[in-house]
Amino acid sequence: MRIATTIFLTDETVTPVRLARELEQRGFAGLYLPEHTHIPVSRRTPYPAGGDLPREYGRTLDPFVALGQAAAVTERLTLGTGITLVTQHDPVDLAKQVATLDHLSGGRFTLGIGYGWNVEEAADHGVEWARRRELTRDRMALMRALWSAEPTAYEGEFGSVQASFAYPKPVQAPRGPVVGPRTLIGGGAGPKLFAAIAEHADGWLPIGGRGLTESVPKLRAAWEEAGRDPKDLQVVPYAVLPDPGKLAHYADLGIEDVVLQLPPAGEPEVLRVLDGYAAFL
Repeated sequence: MRIATTIFLTDETVTPVRLARELEQRGFAGLYLPEHTHIPVSRRTPYPAGGDLPREYGRTLDPFVALGQAAAVTERLTLGTGITLVTQHDPVDLAKQVATLDHLSGGRFTLGIGYGWNVEEAADHGVEWARRRELTRDRMALMRALWSAEPTAYEGEFGSVQASFAYPKPVQAPRGPVVGPRTLIGGGAGPKLFAAIAEHADGWLPIGGRGLTESVPKLRAAWEEAGRDPKDLQVVPYAVLPDPGKLAHYADLGIEDVVLQLPPAGEPEVLRVLDGYAAFL
């Protein structure tokens, strides 16, 4: 099983360069970073995990800048977002960022996307909350047009792009309906999410990795109903706190990748946790 990590990198934690070097030297498979542009102080949205919103949410580094640093000092470490809030970006700009990072890293990038949970943050980006799924779908389609091998126009409900020269291109070849880097969608299990994964992604980023015994067969059914090859589906449990039994259970489900949660801390504490996680490599 390939074991990657995720962390809220902030202005107070270990740096991207130090962490990326340590991960590669120790044999970890990858580094995924979350995204929050800002957290409005007067927010009304409850923190999904309950209680007060942790400090690191309002201090996160931009994931693309941080992963660019990580790419520059590593050769094998995979790089990903967990997750990119697609609705909070101009899709033409985001397509360029993604393709550039994937190109410069030699195809090591995974685009993890999701719909978000913080209503106030999204509102400041002009997002109509009730339609965020449709907006994400539309913007992903626009980006796929820009990533296509030949100039391709796209006319959608929320945006459009003319047939254009847009380079660099993501490294990975198209996979069925998916054009661009490896693309995973995060979110809670359900028919809407599974339909989206089957339509325009390579797989699922289930946060915490709970309930997969019941959920994975349903996702596989939606995937195959959409005409996708069963062997191509990827399920990557995300932000997992590991133990041997949990990882063995994932393996029994056919899962080949897992992303472990690191604390949003300074270098000494993060390296201590990595020492402990090394037992699972």
